[in-house]
Amino acid sequence: MAGTAPSRLERRKARTRAALIHAAQAFIADGRTNTAILELTQAADVGMGSFYNHFSSKDELFRAAVDDALERHGATLDELTRGIDDPAEVFACSFRLTGRLHRRHPQLSQVMLNTGLAVVTSEHGLAPHTRRDIQAGIQAGRFTVSDPELALVIAAGAALCLGQLLHAQPERDDATATDRVAEDLLRTFGIPADEAHQICRRPLPDLDRLLITLNAHQP
Repeated sequence: MAGTAPSRLERRKARTRAALIHAAQAFIADGRTNTAILELTQAADVGMGSFYNHFSSKDELFRAAVDDALERHGATLDELTRGIDDPAEVFACSFRLTGRLHRRHPQLSQVMLNTGLAVVTSEHGLAPHTRRDIQAGIQAGRFTVSDPELALVIAAGAALCLGQLLHAQPERDDATATDRVAEDLLRTFGIPADEAHQICRRPLPDLDRLLITLNAHQP
């Protein structure tokens, strides 16, 4: 029946799956993808049998862990930018929020960075979200780029390289660096310099709300 609350067994299965995904995300963030399934189940505090109730292999778990992180990231950005009408500002706002997450949510940041360039072609999270925003900017006449896929490569590459730089240089101000890169991207996509500067100085949605939402699914 529609709307029926999940049973105790279903809730327990959901908690087990969430625990495994969260453990896998921690291993990915640490760059420890060669670990054994036993280590993953021990970190998740679940039995080996429970693992195979949800995943057929370690690779399947790691794919699910990356997809989960990217999906939550993309969905939260959608929520926070919902009230913005200008597609150029939506793009800039999403980039500026993502840049600030590298320091404020280091595990998610490291999952993205250690996943590497596969993030650019993923069907989840950053790539489809950015591609959609770029296409909206082109359709609205805000962006003058001729190839949205190449524009996506530029934006995603900038986001990943910025994250690596911010981790390597902890003394660098992450907000200032992120806003400067976002401004340069807007100019690259055809926004006049003065306007790009103004867009990237506008107040951002509540970053604490973003962090709370991203952490909400952790077991």
